[in-house]
Amino acid sequence: MPQENWQVLIISPHAESVAALRPVLASELIGAPVVEIAGYPAAEQLHELPLNSLPTVCFLDAASNPEVALPLLTAMAALKANLHLVALVGRADPNLILQCLRAGAQEFLTQPYTVEQMRQVVEKLSRLSPSLRIKRGRVTVVVPAKGACGATTVAANLAVHLRRVGEGRVLLADLDPLTGTVSFLLKLRSTYSFLDALQHAASLDDDLWRGMVVSTQGIDVLLPPENPVDSIQGLPPATAVLEFARRIYDHVVIDLGSIFGEWTVALARVADDVLVVSTNELGALQAASRGMHYLEAEGIPVQKTKLLINRLNPDSGLTRELIEMALHTEVYHVVPSDYASVQRALLDGKAIPPSTAIGRSLLALAQGLIGKTTPESESVGRRPAAGGMLSGSLSSLLKAFSRG
Repeated sequence: MPQENWQVLIISPHAESVAALRPVLASELIGAPVVEIAGYPAAEQLHELPLNSLPTVCFLDAASNPEVALPLLTAMAALKANLHLVALVGRADPNLILQCLRAGAQEFLTQPYTVEQMRQVVEKLSRLSPSLRIKRGRVTVVVPAKGACGATTVAANLAVHLRRVGEGRVLLADLDPLTGTVSFLLKLRSTYSFLDALQHAASLDDDLWRGMVVSTQGIDVLLPPENPVDSIQGLPPATAVLEFARRIYDHVVIDLGSIFGEWTVALARVADDVLVVSTNELGALQAASRGMHYLEAEGIPVQKTKLLINRLNPDSGLTRELIEMALHTEVYHVVPSDYASVQRALLDGKAIPPSTAIGRSLLALAQGLIGKTTPESESVGRRPAAGGMLSGSLSSLLKAFSRG
């Protein structure tokens, strides 16, 4: 999210150093106003610096002329202002770094400046001053237990409903390079895809980002490539793009194509919630059981992973109670089966309206994830276990899952 409650000051006589710093600042300190001073101010000019009630992070070039910069650091550190000093020391010079810290710098940057280095500096400063703390949007990963469980439908509608319940700015990111269908579902097209965002991850800024996303129904959407990519192997990690996005948006919904693989695991590690979407059919539930065990084995906390049952039809498949007994896990949310409403929304390229039963359920899902309600607890799927296809022995069914 934009950091408009504080400002950045750059003091340096070296234009190339400032030019190298700008893109790193733009990607990490989004929206913060930047003031550049091309030279070292004299001690008597310090009162003229643009230091007001806003917290200020000052990047001071100590490498170009240490004899001038070090006394300036000391003088600025003595100012009674909401000022945080970061020394630019050029190459990693331990002696100069120590001198800068002794002179009053709280942190330092070495060349080449990187987003990761800047992030570490800002995080350290934020621990010293709560006013500098950067908010990060909440991330929800939506992943199918197996194909055709409706995960993309859930992800797209969840994003729109998050915006509808007043959850600020929302991004829907289809990060499935092979079978991503958000563009088809919402009738969207763009010259760019998330592959372009990956390629420019180190230089992303607000202007570049606006050209990569498309807007619909109050949300921004990062689309998959029009021409499928055979494999995600070899693609750079998506975590850098995600970290950029969660500074702009209050909520990021990520649609993924598979629960298995490092691509999914890396995103699950930084997400707040991982929704595993299954139906109540036996094959899908077996896949959900395997997938959730896989994520747990990869170090994803079990409390982060939430099972969502989509298109639940108690007349064909397991009831909610039986699913919980068979998988030894709580069903976080149930979305009823409503083929007609889904198809009408698909033809219009719109979210499923909350006037329908499935729309109300997806709206409740959005509210539950942001803490406005408890997880959905409708009676759908909660009828007694006896009757229908499951009226026989339950023990053999549970054994089938335990062999998982």
